[in-house]
Amino acid sequence: MANIISDETIDYVGILAQLELSDQEKEQAKKDLGTMLDYIDKLNELDVTGVSPMSHVFPVWNVFREDQVTNGDDHENMLANAPEEKNGQYVVPKTVE
Repeated sequence: MANIISDETIDYVGILAQLELSDQEKEQAKKDLGTMLDYIDKLNELDVTGVSPMSHVFPVWNVFREDQVTNGDDHENMLANAPEEKNGQYVVPKTVE
């Protein structure tokens, strides 16, 4: 295990994660973090020349459609259902003094 995690690092991570760890839990966390960092070091040994960086494993494309107006300007019919209108707008009860 090339990466040695200090007690101060575990205490700091505990503060950031808002965890109260017992001494036994701190020792286990040190081992776990060390194992994770060792694995990352192992990944850094891989030859990735010619491999383009990616943000997703699978190809991702925009699944949203373009906005298209389908009902047109039906302003007159919408206002026809209003109980009251003024200057082409709905009139509603006042809610703020």
